[in-house]
Amino acid sequence: MPPRRRRDHAVTATMKGLVVEGLCKRYGNHTAVDGVSFTLGPGASLALVGESGSGKTTTVRMLVGLERPDAGTVHLDGRDRSARARNRTERLARAREIQMVFQDPYLSLDPRVAVADCVDEVLRLHTELDAAARRSRVAELLEQVGLGAREATALPRRLSGGQRQRVAIARALAVEPRVLVLDEAVAALDVSIQAQILDLLTTIRREEGIGYLFVTHDLAVVRHIADEVLVLKSGRVMESGPTAQVLDAPEHPYTRLLLDSVPRRGWDPGRAVSGTERSTDRH
Repeated sequence: MPPRRRRDHAVTATMKGLVVEGLCKRYGNHTAVDGVSFTLGPGASLALVGESGSGKTTTVRMLVGLERPDAGTVHLDGRDRSARARNRTERLARAREIQMVFQDPYLSLDPRVAVADCVDEVLRLHTELDAAARRSRVAELLEQVGLGAREATALPRRLSGGQRQRVAIARALAVEPRVLVLDEAVAALDVSIQAQILDLLTTIRREEGIGYLFVTHDLAVVRHIADEVLVLKSGRVMESGPTAQVLDAPEHPYTRLLLDSVPRRGWDPGRAVSGTERSTDRH
């Protein structure tokens, strides 16, 4: 795939949505992310796909500020997020703009704190609402993700995996983000629960206009949730485009390899194995 042309800075500064250009990250001699560029418009949904070690998680960690890029830029609604935040106020503002939901929500929830208090904690940190207004907002957020008063008073360990993921989504929505990063957010759930969470996310995106950046290795999930797909391998973009185009008529051999690796009726595992060997040899 030919490299993308760098946009003029003045154009980037006026664009709405998330604009990532030339993002790079190295750890010693290892290049984890190498020149990744993409755009996520308001209310759009983009899936980052690739095998383990492809650079997906490192990319999104740079977007949310958990890692600093060695090169490249990140703009959201024209604001540059590439440089280090100057103070606590700016750090909190950036955190509100891009929120992240992880694969295992239990790790991000305090096991000693009831669900309603977990969500209230976010509101106390990021808003000036008084106690009564926060209680009302917490109830509204939990209802939005399909949880009620019974779940609100429960500790996280008393909830199912799907319910805990709903709590994590409610916490992320509490600050009204512009972008929601979902890092393998349904990978640990049963298939039926996956479908419920994906339907919930679709409804929220339609109602709230939040942009989704969905990190996954599951191509079936990609087809259900994403408008566009960006395929990563060894930190580089192999292919990108509309979901149906990339999944139904892939142009890059690596994308075809990923598709050949998905079990289905008439699946031949030999194609995936031989494709992996050819890919390794070329790499």
